[in-house]
Amino acid sequence: MLMLNKAAGVFYKPSRRKTYEFLRSFNFHPGQLFLHKLVLGIETSCDDTAAAVVDETGNVLGEAIHSQTEVHLKTGGIVPPVAQQLHRENIQRIVQEALSTSKVSPSELSAIATTVKPGLALSLGVGLSFSLQLVDQLKKPFIPIHHMEAHALTIRLLNKVEFPFLVLLISGGHCLLALVRGVSDFLLLGKSLDIAPGDMLDKVARRLSLVKHPECSTMSGGKAIEHLAKQGHKLHFDFKPPMQRAKNCDFSFTGLQHVIDKIITQKEKEEGIQKGQILSSAAHIAAAVQHTTACHIAKRTHRAILFCKQRDLLPQSKAVLVVSGGVASNLYIRKALEIVTNATQCTLLCPPPRLCTDNGIMIA
Repeated sequence: MLMLNKAAGVFYKPSRRKTYEFLRSFNFHPGQLFLHKLVLGIETSCDDTAAAVVDETGNVLGEAIHSQTEVHLKTGGIVPPVAQQLHRENIQRIVQEALSTSKVSPSELSAIATTVKPGLALSLGVGLSFSLQLVDQLKKPFIPIHHMEAHALTIRLLNKVEFPFLVLLISGGHCLLALVRGVSDFLLLGKSLDIAPGDMLDKVARRLSLVKHPECSTMSGGKAIEHLAKQGHKLHFDFKPPMQRAKNCDFSFTGLQHVIDKIITQKEKEEGIQKGQILSSAAHIAAAVQHTTACHIAKRTHRAILFCKQRDLLPQSKAVLVVSGGVASNLYIRKALEIVTNATQCTLLCPPPRLCTDNGIMIA
């Protein structure tokens, strides 16, 4: 706690006056008596400001989220100081909205849980500082939360998933495979050696200037690739999945991104267009990169399942693969993983898209 307080001092710290005003704004008296413990979850690890109230039985009583996607689309990517400022502007409103929706006053909370790692330091600092002020004023327990562990365990809100199970976390900032043996017991099997798949898809979308495409102008990079890929042919370009000879469960996406950059540059020359204009083959490139990414992720996951089953780390029957994170909402990639789980007699479980992306519910 001392270490967290020390870290919080470097970042944004709301004034005591603002904190008191925030707490005084709750003057309602709920009509029900809460018999369960109530946890407020706060998430600010990247570019979404989110909060939720969840009880110990898993009931979501209220949630709120503010997405920064529209702002970051204009800058071509997440700018940490901009993300930090947007968190500062919205965190009090989002927490207040989550509490008001749940009909829970701050004094009725049993604890406050907040993401403390991993993520953008400037963004994390806003949520951490705000939470510590609340903890200090309300005299409630503080629960530091690991962002990736929260993603991994979210599925247990919706399904009766028994330990152990395999989890694949794929997002714009992370890519890893882990065996989940307990609530805080994880065995890391593989991770990206460079960038995350969501980051790579975003970079390809920016290189293709899909924000200028009339159908994709309001979409994030990954969503734009998935949308445009439906209009293209996945085998029009022959991109090879990375690390085909590597005898481990790690991932790599930088090499694939460089190959695609070269293809785009070559096609721009062939079509006689400037960088920043839309290629006629953009849909084919989107389809090919999505297909290659799906194949790479599926093959590495297949290796992990076989490894775990050979060593009796997973049940031989009724083994479960949980896939979460923003990229897990890509239906093409999800279908590739479904082929793998069908072939290995595993059950594939994915949270709904709103719980795949960053949210306050998974933290609470």
